[in-house]
Amino acid sequence: MINAYAVNNPREPLQKISYDPGILEKDQVEIDVKYCGICHSDLSMMNNDWGISQYPLVPGHEVTGIISQVGESVTHLKVGQAVGLGWHSAFCGSCNHCSEGDHNLCGSAQGTIVAHHGGFADKVRAQANSVVPIPDGLDLSKVGPLFCGGITVFNPLVQYNIPPTAKVAVIGIGGLGHLALQFLNAWGCEVTAFTSSESKKQEALTLGAHHTLNSRDAEEIEKAAGSFDLIISTVNVKLDWELYINTLKAKGRLHFVGATLEPIEVQAFSLIMSQRSISGSPVGSPATIAKMLDFAKIHNIEAQVEIFPMSKANEAIAHLESGQARYRVVLEN
Repeated sequence: MINAYAVNNPREPLQKISYDPGILEKDQVEIDVKYCGICHSDLSMMNNDWGISQYPLVPGHEVTGIISQVGESVTHLKVGQAVGLGWHSAFCGSCNHCSEGDHNLCGSAQGTIVAHHGGFADKVRAQANSVVPIPDGLDLSKVGPLFCGGITVFNPLVQYNIPPTAKVAVIGIGGLGHLALQFLNAWGCEVTAFTSSESKKQEALTLGAHHTLNSRDAEEIEKAAGSFDLIISTVNVKLDWELYINTLKAKGRLHFVGATLEPIEVQAFSLIMSQRSISGSPVGSPATIAKMLDFAKIHNIEAQVEIFPMSKANEAIAHLESGQARYRVVLEN
């Protein structure tokens, strides 16, 4: 039996449940969960904000732990190995995206918390090919958020071949943004943080930003016209996107990793005249996650976390919802 915390309906508190996961499939592994980060996507799924939730729902897709069982066909992982599990817990393995290494774009991928029980539990199961070994030397209590928040902001650097000479800005210095600043600084970029919080300005500079701009000051943003090769937006709220588009250089890109649900309104001429682009991306493939972990180890990049015992998962959720978390909340078994 697996012991877990689940919600039975939208906007209800987590409750203890136990469930029988059945026989371990030959291509699966079972992980003893040591730590599990809490992401805003967990809240969205718990509350059915995206209309895809199925209940009871066990959240948790930033898992780090130790393999306790391996299926009979699994050869690249072993019992006792430290691993992590992110947003995806299985892939079809046969579509063009999987064949080309873009497993995160697989149309049949299984979400770890979409019709599947996640990591707010003592154990979790997943297809072995979705599980990524954690390099020695990385702190299991801090590496979990890299499996969602970290890879979400690292993936665009790989996908778009961002050069180390690029000038890059990050909108929103929170769970995603504080990791983006660290990755971009280590990548070699000149980094600017857009933040609406005066208290976060110095924190942003400490995390890796070279400059900060007040995202609530339109005049200050206007003065940055034509400054950036890339802007990564990590926020889930509607902003004056036209204002930010105009801070891009020619051929610049505004890239969304924050799941804002409102339409993105921009004028076509803002894109056409300077050949600018708008794009978005989800997490990353297991191979890219592995690359990110190696990069994080080399450059001493880690999430700033606040740790709660798994038994206080509801208190941890409330802390995240309060907006006071600095910067990722993690549950510990």
